[in-house]
Amino acid sequence: MSKIAFFFLTILISAECIGENPFKGTNAIITSEFIYQKDEVSFPSCHASTIAETADGLIAAWFGGKEERDPGVGIWISRNLKGKWTTPAEVANGVQGEGNRFPTWNPVLFNTGKEIMLFYKVGPNCSDWWGEYITSPDNGITWSKPVRLPKGIWGPIKNKPVMLSNGELLCPSSTEYNGWQAHMETTSDLGKTWSRTIDLNDSKDISVIQPTVLIHPDGKLQILCRSKSKVIVTSWSSDLGKTWSKFELTSLPNPNSGIDAVTLNNGSNILVYNHFNPKYDWRSRSILNVALSGDGINWNCAVLLENDPDLKAEYSYPAVIQTRDGLVHITYTWNRKLIKHVVVDPSKLKTKPITNGLWPEE
Repeated sequence: MSKIAFFFLTILISAECIGENPFKGTNAIITSEFIYQKDEVSFPSCHASTIAETADGLIAAWFGGKEERDPGVGIWISRNLKGKWTTPAEVANGVQGEGNRFPTWNPVLFNTGKEIMLFYKVGPNCSDWWGEYITSPDNGITWSKPVRLPKGIWGPIKNKPVMLSNGELLCPSSTEYNGWQAHMETTSDLGKTWSRTIDLNDSKDISVIQPTVLIHPDGKLQILCRSKSKVIVTSWSSDLGKTWSKFELTSLPNPNSGIDAVTLNNGSNILVYNHFNPKYDWRSRSILNVALSGDGINWNCAVLLENDPDLKAEYSYPAVIQTRDGLVHITYTWNRKLIKHVVVDPSKLKTKPITNGLWPEE
């Protein structure tokens, strides 16, 4: 088979798998689309999307440029107005004056109710970057000048913050300059002043980054983290994120890839992540999955977003939110070339248990 024929066969198989649950008879996906087409933008590569709801609709952001780490990489956004995405526009970059420019990384959107905050990272690499943010008073049309976060504060590192019952914005964060270590940051005045926890792990014992936060009915908080342990790792807090339990391994396989989760209005939890089949290369990001849990411990398979036979394909770094109408919106990197947007109706989800770490096949 020629390389061209294999490419189109791979795309066909992948398209047939998109949106199908791992067993017949159910399909909760109501929209599956690309936010933009390649001929609409000037950048060939993209990654690390984020999504938020606004009064006008939706807003998504990601970093795009020649390739990750290139100094020309900037933060791009698109707004979804009446079901249509606007042409992407660059709203932030790593220009520091005197001709210095660094790549930007990992944007994170958050709607405060008064303005949209867009956090992102700037720097030559993940070990030496710093945090900045910009704000928009008009749902993403215009943006402020960048504000650099204080030393020792990075802002939400990949996944969205959550507003706590005490009015504090809890930002899940992590660092990579001394191994992989997670911590939490809080601000009670939307970015003017900050505090942070100690590092929640010793990277020599367990290596974790990029927490995502779940809120349980009893007031407990839970974080799920990317790790180097081939599984997702979790920790719990009973004091609004000030202290956290020792990290524990979950039963969910993960090929050292970004994840995101959200607690739904009905108290259940949705997790979007790369599962992997132990028969194949565990580092592959060619499968992207949605799991559902009532307690954050026992997870059931819900939707298979991507299942590409080409193990070099990449569907990664998901972001997930629930909008006011109850629908779940997911964005993710599609082969580093496009950003995909999927809408799921959680009321139509039918699940099956994940047994022995294996995603059930049809």
